[in-house]
Amino acid sequence: MPPAPIPALVTDEQPDDVWERIRLGLNWQEIDHARVDKERERLLRQHNYVPAAQDRADYYLHHIVEEVDKRDMPMEITLLPMIESNLDPFAASHAGAAGLWQIMPRTGKHLGLAQDSWYDGRQAVRDSTTGALDYLEKLHTRFDNDWLLALAAYNCGASNVSRAQRSNKAKGLDTDYWSLDLPSETLNYVPKLLALAQIVADPQKFNVIIPAVNNSPSFEVVEIKRPMHFVNAAQMAGVDIETLRALNPGRLRGAVSANGTSELLLPIGTLGQFEASIAQADPEELMRWESYQIQPGDSLGHIAAQFNTRVIVLQQLNGMQGTEIRAGDTLNIPMSITGSSEQAFAQDYRVRKGDSLHRIADKFNISVSDIVIWNTLDPTAYIRPGQQLTLYAADG
Repeated sequence: MPPAPIPALVTDEQPDDVWERIRLGLNWQEIDHARVDKERERLLRQHNYVPAAQDRADYYLHHIVEEVDKRDMPMEITLLPMIESNLDPFAASHAGAAGLWQIMPRTGKHLGLAQDSWYDGRQAVRDSTTGALDYLEKLHTRFDNDWLLALAAYNCGASNVSRAQRSNKAKGLDTDYWSLDLPSETLNYVPKLLALAQIVADPQKFNVIIPAVNNSPSFEVVEIKRPMHFVNAAQMAGVDIETLRALNPGRLRGAVSANGTSELLLPIGTLGQFEASIAQADPEELMRWESYQIQPGDSLGHIAAQFNTRVIVLQQLNGMQGTEIRAGDTLNIPMSITGSSEQAFAQDYRVRKGDSLHRIADKFNISVSDIVIWNTLDPTAYIRPGQQLTLYAADG
């Protein structure tokens, strides 16, 4: 049977800290089991497990809490992305799961999440949260409103949980979560969530400091009616491209394509400036690549040289793993890279000791955002000496 609920503390006003909001809604932290104790000790040995997700929590946690609250689901569900991805929408497993909720490709398709070379709804903040919560609700119904069984099924698949129940029933054994013979990962999965709930419920008891996160929206939504590159969107909204990328992790090529979902998330308070800017923009300047039809005898290297770019840029821009191309197919080719009337020339730059993206950008009179886009960098990672970058700097 599902754990008996413990009445949450009723308050007239929402707390300022979203972690406190979660804390007030938790009901399962009193569940006592040796497997929970073991997982709690394991989490506590990772001293920065909760604080390490702080920056990401600022972007995503409030939205997750809001969606769970709207559905009247247990507040413990808001902690599931911590277990799945440590709140990292760019996280990917060796098995192919992706995003905050670590949704598998097949499950994503079943949930109606778009997945192509431009966009992956499993990584998008709003789409993945909607899909994951829909899935959890279906599992909850399937397993007779038992949330622990639903969570186990989320981890290892509903068929595996049902099979374990049938096996226990045939032996005259109980069929609750704690009694089932499930994969080892699943045996630890639910206890880990319960252990995290215990820590969040009373961090002082466990000598854990959880930095506050504003209990207010971190983004607003705009519908884009034409293809647009992140560089342009960031400039129009007056924000840095790293923030835009963090809010839109489902955009695999740093752009809103002409097909599929047209939604873009912007930092709260920037929508007005963005809409005013886009109303005055030339549509031809919003997308920074053009199409090229591959000709007989072409190679990726030849096309890269022809358009003064690099093979890796073409691969990343077109979602390619290798270098095989076919005559008649279409490639996206970067163009108008600098956003100015000056012609830009590609040049290789090898990172030197003491370099930073800001230092390189100042040296070549370009922006950090452009370097990130041109080289498909993770803006949160450090560049290293010897690393080769492609820069597009105006001649003269």
